[in-house]
Amino acid sequence: MARPSVGSLCDMDSASAKQDAVDPHNPPQKVPAGGSYLSTTLRVQCFGANRPQQGKTANEDGFLIGHGERPFALLCDGAGNAQQTAKRVLSFFDKLFKEAAAQQVSEHATWAGWVKLLDSSLLGGTQSTFLGVALLDGLIVGACVGDSRAYLVTREGDCRLLTEGASKFRLGSGKAEAFPIRQTMISGEILLLLSDGAWTPLGPYLLKKAVVTAATRHLSDVPEAILEAAGRTGRLDDMTAIALRGSNRL
Repeated sequence: MARPSVGSLCDMDSASAKQDAVDPHNPPQKVPAGGSYLSTTLRVQCFGANRPQQGKTANEDGFLIGHGERPFALLCDGAGNAQQTAKRVLSFFDKLFKEAAAQQVSEHATWAGWVKLLDSSLLGGTQSTFLGVALLDGLIVGACVGDSRAYLVTREGDCRLLTEGASKFRLGSGKAEAFPIRQTMISGEILLLLSDGAWTPLGPYLLKKAVVTAATRHLSDVPEAILEAAGRTGRLDDMTAIALRGSNRL
């Protein structure tokens, strides 16, 4: 498996920062994630971006995008003074994912087990959300812990929440429960992973509008378009957005 791309706090791996013309003191972080890569049935593109809370330089969110035959994406939103928590979760998950077989990744029991391990590893410290997905043969599998959200934007323009009913307990609470994500993905659909700072200011209509407009240019524009739309009311929290799209193999 190729090396994953990381967007974590202020520590970027294989990343390019793009200057924010509105607030030059708080530039967004953007990870192109290598453009296209392949699953068995779909050519997959995945891009992520994040911005710190207005007036701050450190971002307590973090994200990880994995390349290869089993593409994956993970978003973590740390609570409080959590500058290292997201990094710990991203690193631990990357290790667990690489050690798992494809069949294990496809099973919710595996994700539930990973969540338990991550929950235990943060006990007594700062807590974090967990929103992770992998794409296997056109099937999105994963888990959600906390109030980060996954949405699916269909080719018809519908915007569906995939994580409704997820427990609000975070990793490190000792009560984290893995809410299952299992969704068939067809060519042209866009999967969004959003921290609460990104989705809270936007209802489904504004979110869909930002996504559809930006996607006509390039998928890499989608995460930043979401953050730009969410930030119009003021960046009251750290914001992270990941966009993943599958297309038929050429």
